[in-house]
Amino acid sequence: MDELPEHVVWEILGRIRKTEDRNSVSLACKSLYEMDNEQRISLRVGCGLDPANEALASLCIRFSNLTKVEITYSGWMSKLGKQMDDQGLSVLAGYCPLLSDFTLSYCTFVTDIGLRYLASCSKLSALKLNFNPRITGCGILSLVEGCRSLAILHLIHCLNVNSVEWLEYLGKLETLEDLSIKNFRELRLVNCIISPGRGLACVLGKFRNLEKIHLDMCIGARDSDTVSLAQKSSNLLSISLPVPSDFSQPLLMNNPLTLTDESLKATAQNCLMLEIVIQNCPVRELALDHVNSFTDIGMKALCSAQHLETLELERCQEISDEGLQLVSQFPCLRVLQLRKCLGITDDGFRTLFVSYKSDFLAVDDSSQISERAIYGAARSISFGQDLSWMY
Repeated sequence: MDELPEHVVWEILGRIRKTEDRNSVSLACKSLYEMDNEQRISLRVGCGLDPANEALASLCIRFSNLTKVEITYSGWMSKLGKQMDDQGLSVLAGYCPLLSDFTLSYCTFVTDIGLRYLASCSKLSALKLNFNPRITGCGILSLVEGCRSLAILHLIHCLNVNSVEWLEYLGKLETLEDLSIKNFRELRLVNCIISPGRGLACVLGKFRNLEKIHLDMCIGARDSDTVSLAQKSSNLLSISLPVPSDFSQPLLMNNPLTLTDESLKATAQNCLMLEIVIQNCPVRELALDHVNSFTDIGMKALCSAQHLETLELERCQEISDEGLQLVSQFPCLRVLQLRKCLGITDDGFRTLFVSYKSDFLAVDDSSQISERAIYGAARSISFGQDLSWMY
């Protein structure tokens, strides 16, 4: 071997793939040992690290060009020695400046502090975390803020990752190409801007096990986002999409909410669990305020709400007389309250209450409805008309 040119030896050593074989060859002589140290770019360790932090530091110092590291404690027991902890990730970040791909599995001693150390790895583009129960959303956020080149993120059985500010941050960076989240059951986003085909819109359809989603003040949410979410998240049980209040109307002029009946249709077709919940859960009161996207079609969908007793509609301007007729098909409805609804007129009441009479009817500030039209329509009636809100 001593007579071979160095570049030939380098090529031969590079063709040895098995770690065991490389370890054996590197012990043959000092030159091969040093060459292996320089050439080794990947490392996979686990239960054999003892003491963990010190052993990892020794390996990182020896292999200074590591780009891919996998640490797994599958099958670990206490008698095998202490696992690597946050200090181990500090060692990794300090001695592996070229690290671009990191996997951590079944490590119960690493916390958010360790992820903050890892955030200094500016070249990190792929991170896979599998069953790391002490890691939370705060740790993920600190990491993605530092690793701005992150393109691949896999979170598997990370049971305490509940907050999703990190997801919004990744959406703004627009660098993420592969997102895999298993056992991620609840998504809550507040005060987010969702750009069509970019940012958060690219990741909303990647949650296969999602059960609950809440998008509050998420400007720019569109039919395509909801359709994609419904197609992938067949276990969805709850959807909450609060409509932004009046103070946000100037912003909505440039970023209109375009959720329509098409997205509700996709949800009904794909999220069978959600359909079952709507039909059978004991939802007894429903109040919709300023939901202009709620139309007569939405009223028809409510006919399947078997337990609905109270319906309040305020400033729902797309409900017409035809939609009001569907109230007679609500099996248990007892209380109906209409406030500032301009699409409903006296004509709607003339035909509705021929076959239907509720226990209580309240009509307030609706300019197209007169007190005379609702007379006798319910056992108890409340009527008021203050139209100053229109001017």
